[in-house]
Amino acid sequence: MMTILEQLKEDHDNLSRLLAILEQKVRKLRTGEHPNFGLMAEAIDYITNFADAYHHPWENEIYKHFQGRDEQLDKAMNYCADQHHEMIHLGSELAESVDCILHDAVIPMDQFTDRLELFVVKQVEHLKLEDEELMPALLRVANTVDWQTLEKALSRPEDPLFGTTQSRRYSELYQQLLLANESF
Repeated sequence: MMTILEQLKEDHDNLSRLLAILEQKVRKLRTGEHPNFGLMAEAIDYITNFADAYHHPWENEIYKHFQGRDEQLDKAMNYCADQHHEMIHLGSELAESVDCILHDAVIPMDQFTDRLELFVVKQVEHLKLEDEELMPALLRVANTVDWQTLEKALSRPEDPLFGTTQSRRYSELYQQLLLANESF
């Protein structure tokens, strides 16, 4: 069984892999190519449904545990929690745009590409903040009892894409990740 820190790192690595796919889609769109919007929809759906519904709330609970121990850490955790809310909003808008495209609605491709690029940039910045600033700061203030308490208090659902059993919902995305495994 993974520790909380191992799970967070794995989640961030997995999200980074998906963001790399979406970055490729932005590049294709910028050159006038039309990428596989179904695959894009699956990646965005996973990010918005799994990360926003489970991963970010899980992180927020971890942050609550450490609240009040260090003023700078508190500021960083509050900022990160605010970013989680922003990610939900950006993800929802983007998912709606992809859905419109998949249902043959006319959407200016440059506006869609800008929205996709903003989503990717914000997600990458967020992961960088957590990995490079927040997690090291948490490690400085945490002790073994903190991690044991959190391990007992927090449960995690099975990951529908990167878990032991993949959901049919993400089958095309999972196959794409397997095929591109070496390039990420």
